[in-house]
Amino acid sequence: MSMLRTLRELLEQEGICLNDAVCDQQVWYLQEMLRWNRRINLTAIEDPGEALEKHLIDCLMMLPLLNGDERLLDMGSGAGLPCIPLKLACPTLRVVSVDSVFKKVAFQQHVARHFGFENFEAKSCRIQNLAQTRGYAGGFDVVTARALTHLSQLAAMVHPFLNKRGRLIAMKGPEARVEVAEAEREIKKSGLMVAFMREFKLPVSEAERVLVVLQRRMAD
Repeated sequence: MSMLRTLRELLEQEGICLNDAVCDQQVWYLQEMLRWNRRINLTAIEDPGEALEKHLIDCLMMLPLLNGDERLLDMGSGAGLPCIPLKLACPTLRVVSVDSVFKKVAFQQHVARHFGFENFEAKSCRIQNLAQTRGYAGGFDVVTARALTHLSQLAAMVHPFLNKRGRLIAMKGPEARVEVAEAEREIKKSGLMVAFMREFKLPVSEAERVLVVLQRRMAD
């Protein structure tokens, strides 16, 4: 079975429908990532089937939580996960992608040129420095973070970037509920609250995933 067909069918099992053109773009991006990975370290996953599930499917499970036209900041995005799969699926997203490793950002810029992305900015810098930059502080509807750091640190990191109705979507594993409990004090201190958690399993490996959504407290 082709990667295109496999991706489409696995997404449909999860209630996510993307047309063949978008699925083909997703597959090209994944294959290009694995091709670059032979020369520079972009991902520890080298098997195409495993990468399809644990990179593309994993990231695209976030789609139902997006409106499609938000301004999105992806913190610690690496090779562009989750922001590039999300941008391909929702071209109207306005994306700022940040990672401190230049070679990973260079790969993202290569992908953006290939697809002719509009409203996509990939920056190599420390996220703490960006928080001091005009146009970024308080300027985002959504911030995403995939296995970046503990929620107690994430809450403090994300707070300066969120607009009044902004939210963080943190991609976590099965330890998410324990982590939320451990971070409760820091989440509150940062003026945030847990809006909800969405639990799911990846369709092939059945690896457990949790999307933890934090948003500003009403009184903040």
